[in-house]
Amino acid sequence: MAATLKLLKPLGYRTLYSPFAFNAVQSMAYWNVRSSTQHGGQDPPERGSPCHPAKKVKNICSTSFSRRTLTTSSALLGLEFNKASTSKASTLQLGSPGAMRVDEEDVEVFDTLEGPRVFLQLRPEYQLHSYNRSETCQPLSVSEGELILHKVTVYQNNLQPQIIADYFCKLSSLPAEQHPVLLSSTRFTLLCQLSVKNIQLFDTPDLINILKAFVNLGIPHSHSMLAMYETKFCHQVWEMSLDQLLLVADLWRYLGRRVPRFLKIFFSYLNLHWKDLSLSQLIHLIYIIGENRQVPQDLMQKLESLILKYIDSINLEEVGTICLGFFKSSSSLSEFVMRKIGDLACADMEHLSSHALVNILKMFRFTHVDHINFMKQFGEVAPQRIPSLGVQGVMHLTLACSALRILDEGVMNAVAASLPPRVAHCRSKDVAKILWSFGTLNYKPPNAEEFYSSLINEVHRKMPEFSRYPEHLLTCLLGLAFSEYFPIEFIDFALSAGFVRLAQERSKFELTKELYTLDGTVGIECPDYRGNRLCSHLQQEGSEMLWDLARKDMNSKPEFLEILFLLETMLGGPQYIKHHMILPHTRSSDIEVQLDVDMKPLPFNREATPNENIAKLRLKHVGVSLTDDLMNQLLKGKARGHFQGEIESETGQQPIKLENKAARPLGGSLCNVADWSGPMEMAGLCPPGCMQAPAVKLAIQITNKNQYCYGSRNLLGLHNMKRRQLVRLGYRVVELSHWEWLPLLKRTRLEKLAFLHEKVFTSAF
Repeated sequence: MAATLKLLKPLGYRTLYSPFAFNAVQSMAYWNVRSSTQHGGQDPPERGSPCHPAKKVKNICSTSFSRRTLTTSSALLGLEFNKASTSKASTLQLGSPGAMRVDEEDVEVFDTLEGPRVFLQLRPEYQLHSYNRSETCQPLSVSEGELILHKVTVYQNNLQPQIIADYFCKLSSLPAEQHPVLLSSTRFTLLCQLSVKNIQLFDTPDLINILKAFVNLGIPHSHSMLAMYETKFCHQVWEMSLDQLLLVADLWRYLGRRVPRFLKIFFSYLNLHWKDLSLSQLIHLIYIIGENRQVPQDLMQKLESLILKYIDSINLEEVGTICLGFFKSSSSLSEFVMRKIGDLACADMEHLSSHALVNILKMFRFTHVDHINFMKQFGEVAPQRIPSLGVQGVMHLTLACSALRILDEGVMNAVAASLPPRVAHCRSKDVAKILWSFGTLNYKPPNAEEFYSSLINEVHRKMPEFSRYPEHLLTCLLGLAFSEYFPIEFIDFALSAGFVRLAQERSKFELTKELYTLDGTVGIECPDYRGNRLCSHLQQEGSEMLWDLARKDMNSKPEFLEILFLLETMLGGPQYIKHHMILPHTRSSDIEVQLDVDMKPLPFNREATPNENIAKLRLKHVGVSLTDDLMNQLLKGKARGHFQGEIESETGQQPIKLENKAARPLGGSLCNVADWSGPMEMAGLCPPGCMQAPAVKLAIQITNKNQYCYGSRNLLGLHNMKRRQLVRLGYRVVELSHWEWLPLLKRTRLEKLAFLHEKVFTSAF
C-alpha cells in the first residue's frame, strides 16, 4: 500500500511532503510473532539483532518454537517432552554456537546476552564465579550418550545423586545438533524426574553442575522443573561461598529465568558480607543486579563505597559494566563517583569501547551530572564512531545529549547523516527518542529534509507497535512538533478516542500531559486541522494538573516571588498583572501585563481584587523613600548620570547599565507616580464593560538555565515552541533571563525596578 504523507501547513512554516511504503502483512507478522514469545515473569536472553524486522521475525519464530519444545504435563513430576517438535526444534539449538551466525560487518547485530559479558574475559578471577560456555565436560559421542540413557532406564531405582549429576554433565557435552533430539527423549525425561525426586540429596557442587548442564542443553526458562531447583538453591544460600552464589546467579541469568526469591535471599546475605567482595566479585555482582533489575537501595549504597575503594584498579570496560548495572537497576551514583568515572574515561577515551561509552553516557543521563571534559572528548570521538554503531547505540548517544541539554552539532549531524539509510533497523522506541532528542535540542541538521522524511515514514511503518507502546507515538509527535512538523494522519490517530483510551489503560506512564500538550499545540499551530481533538474533560484535567505543578514550582522560588512583588509595585497593584498559564499545555507559567494605546498599564486582573473594593483602591506606600530629589528625577526625567550616581553612593556598587531607550517615559515620565494612580482610580469608576481593549499584551517569561542548551542562550524545543505560539496569539514575549536577573538579586531595589521598567515598557514599542 503506497500513499503520500500529508502534513498540515501552519502559517509561515515549511512543511514536509514525502512518500512512504507500508507493508501491513510484514508488520503484523512482526507484531504477532513478537507477542507470542512473551512469558509472564520471565526474561529470556535475546540473541542477535532486535532491530531489523525481517531478521527479527525469523529469529523470534525459531527461538519461540524451540523454547516451547520442552513442556510440562499435568503432574508436578510428570515431565514430558514434545516428540512432535523434534524435527522443527533441530533447526535451532538454544545456547549453541551454531544458533546464530552473525555477519561481523553487520553493525546492527548485537548479542544482548553475550555483549554485556565481555568484561568477564578481562581478568582470570572472573572464571571462578561466572559461566563460560566454552568450558564443558569431555565431548561425548552419540553412542556414549545412548549408553548413558540406557543405564538411566535400567538402573533408575539405584542411581546415586552424584551419578545423576554426572550423567547430566556428560549428556550436555553431546554435539549441539543432538540437543533437541535428547530433549525429546523419554529417557532424558526420566533422568529429569529422577533429579527432582533426589533433589534434597544433592550437595552444592552437584546442584551447580546440573544447572550448568541445563544451560548447555538449552532447557526452556519456563520449565516447571526449574522452580524446584530455585527453591533448593534458596535453601542453600547461607551454606554457599560468594563465588558459588555469583556463579548460580550467573547461570540463572544465562538461562533467562527470573529468580526473585533466590536473589532476595542472596542480597540479604550480601548485606552482611558485602565488605568481603573482591574487585571481580563486585563488578560481576553489579552486572547481575543490572540484568535482574532489582536490588535493595541500601545495598547499592554499600556497593558504591566499594567502587570508590577499587576505583584506581577498575578498567574501562568494567566502568561501563558498573554504569550499565546501576542504570538498569534504577540506582543512582553520587556526583563524586560519576566525576571519578568521567575522569577515568577521559584519560583513555580513544580505547574505550563503543559499548562502554554508551553505558557511561546512560549513567550521566540518569544522574544528570555535567562532566564537561567528558562531553567535550565525547564530541570529538563520537562522529567517527556513529556510522559503525548500531541504531540503538546511536539512540542512546542522542538521548543522552538531549537529557544533558548539550548541543554538539558535530554529533547531531553525524547522527542525522548515518540514520536515513538504516532507519528500518530502528524500533519504535528508537524513532521516538531520536525525534524527541532533535526536537528538544531545537536543532535541524543540514539534511533535515531527508532525515525527517525517513523517520516520519518509519513512524508509519511502526504503527502496529504503538498499540503496545502508545507513549512512543506521543513522544514522536511532540518531538516533531518542537521542530515544526505536524503529520496530520498520526495526530488524528493519536487524539482519537480509541488511542486515548489505549494510552490510559495500557501504558505504564501517565500520558494525560503529553496528550494535552499535543492537543493544545495543534489547536494553535494548525488552524486548518479538522481531525480529532482531546475531549473537554481531559483538557480540563491536563490544564489543572500542569497549572498545579507550575504554580508550586514558581512559588517555591524566591527570585520569582520578588519579581512578582516588584512588578506589582511598579505598575500599581496586583490587578495590573496576572500570574497564570497563558498556554497551559506548554507546562510553564507566565506573568501577563496589558497596556493601553498610551502604553499605560490596564487593571485587567479582576481576580486579584474583588469588584466592590476596586473603587477604594489608592496608591499605597511601596517601601520606596520618595525624597524631593528622587521625585524631581522621576517627574522631570533628569539626566541618568545623576540618577545612577545616587544609586552608586547609596550602595557602593556599580549599577546595571541601561540603554537610553529604557528611559522612554510612561505618560511623560519614568515611573510617573500620578500615572500609576490614574488607571486605578478609573478602574473604580468604570464598570467592567468599559475596560478598553489592550493595545499590547505582554507575556513575561522568567527563565532558568534548564530551559536553554547547556552553556548557551539557545532555548530548548518546548520553550521555543511556547514563544512561537505566544506570538501567534498576539503576545509580545518579554524575557527575564536568569543571566540578567540573578546578578541583580544583590543590587538595590531601585536598580531592580529600573531593570523591570526597561524590560516591560521597551518591549511595548
